[in-house]
Amino acid sequence: MQGGIGDWIVRRAHRRPNATALIDGDSGRAVSYTDLERDVSATAAALHELGVRRGDRVAILMENSIEFVRVLFGAANLGAIVVPVNFRLGAEEVRYILADSGATVLAVSNRFRDLATGAVERGGHGVRRIVVETAGAQVGGLPVSTFDDLLTAAGRRGPDPLVRQDDTCVIMYTSGTTGTPKGAMLTHANMQWNAFNMATVGSGLTNGTVTIAVAPMFHIGALGLSVLPILYAGGTVITVRAFDPDRTLALIQRYRTTTQFMVPAMWAALSKVPDFDSYDVSSMQYVLCGGAPCPLPVIEFYQQRGWMFLEGFGMTEASPNTLLLDEESVVSHAGSVGRPFMHVDVRIVDHDDHDVAVGEVGELVLRGPNIFAGYWGRPAETAEATRGGWFHTGDLGRADAEGFITLVDRKKDMIISGGENVYPIEVEQVLYRHPAVSEVAVIGVPDEKWGETVVAVVVSVGDSIDETELIDFARARIAHFKCPRRVVFVEELPYTATGKILKRKLRERITGVAASVHR
Repeated sequence: MQGGIGDWIVRRAHRRPNATALIDGDSGRAVSYTDLERDVSATAAALHELGVRRGDRVAILMENSIEFVRVLFGAANLGAIVVPVNFRLGAEEVRYILADSGATVLAVSNRFRDLATGAVERGGHGVRRIVVETAGAQVGGLPVSTFDDLLTAAGRRGPDPLVRQDDTCVIMYTSGTTGTPKGAMLTHANMQWNAFNMATVGSGLTNGTVTIAVAPMFHIGALGLSVLPILYAGGTVITVRAFDPDRTLALIQRYRTTTQFMVPAMWAALSKVPDFDSYDVSSMQYVLCGGAPCPLPVIEFYQQRGWMFLEGFGMTEASPNTLLLDEESVVSHAGSVGRPFMHVDVRIVDHDDHDVAVGEVGELVLRGPNIFAGYWGRPAETAEATRGGWFHTGDLGRADAEGFITLVDRKKDMIISGGENVYPIEVEQVLYRHPAVSEVAVIGVPDEKWGETVVAVVVSVGDSIDETELIDFARARIAHFKCPRRVVFVEELPYTATGKILKRKLRERITGVAASVHR
């Protein structure tokens, strides 16, 4: 297919011109596929007038919105590369991504204009033009255009037929849980095969599929599990600028949502809406959770209401679909992350990249047409991560005889205490059974005697638990060497935008040393 993902919108506009592509969940504004195709081609023409060419980078610092989608596909029409930027970062972190990616244009929503100004004013980047929601002063001394300017630009530009499937479509920066973020290059083919994978999930995707994009589009979870596959299928995406549990239920009821992706914290918050059962959510066919393990009580809450609840394991580098725990297995194989998606190959290997025996722990490695092209500007790291034609995830896991994968932990998070391997996930699962534990993260911190010692960082329910009680609770259930020797109670845990706990931050907070544990 020529033209990359930009061609999706053209074809959908031809097949079902009046079908609704996008709805602004805050204002109710609806955009048909014909409208979207027109606006995308106008945006492409305007970006071209601003000097954007094939291979150039266009950064987006915005909440979820119709404008975000327009810029994404407009850049794709030109063969330019989109760089979604995490709006929860600080100004220096944003500046780093702008500089590292070499972005020349930055699209900014009103809410993040000050953040953009702070990043741009720091210098050391190649941004030469800012696109904003509403007219105003320059941003960081750079000239600005508005999104309306893009729509009124002379001419239209459809998908460039020279865009190849193996051209980079987006650069998604990893969460940076262990340090400086890396830009994962995802191609147009990666996006398409990821959509194919999504079409095999639950009841599949059709032109009647409706979803709400509540997870932020700056991350592959929202783009790869909500926005892109459903637009590929000709369905409808409802955009919201921020997640609100009550508002989400109201939108499900109003627009008859059929499928939904969210991270565990969002699913938990939604389940706690006091009048959940007063909403008509009967349109929902299946839902998907990813980003972190979902507590079993949360899964059961939705299953009791007749929802098909699925869990997925994904990675930025896999666009993101990797493993899926389907409806039949989500409870019976709780603790597992499932089996590979249709178009993904998986192995568990040892240090020498040889397959380990069934049930043995090794590194999860992946192969498939959804796997990224490499890390932007980091050929050595790309070569190491993709050696032998397989992407080495850094995740430790084991496979059973049925092919279900259970993740033991990240290589970097494994704790070695007194010569014994301790896998934090195993300890966390035990501590989660205590009724007074709301959230928990288990980490290793340096210890003169043991090398590392196990520490549990806990968000408790009220003040009904102390350190000794929780340690004793663990010692009654797992080997003593795995149990926390210390419990730290906190008000909240630090998370990435995708619901992953920033254990690096916890180690820094507890040890007072700004570094991860290295071996």
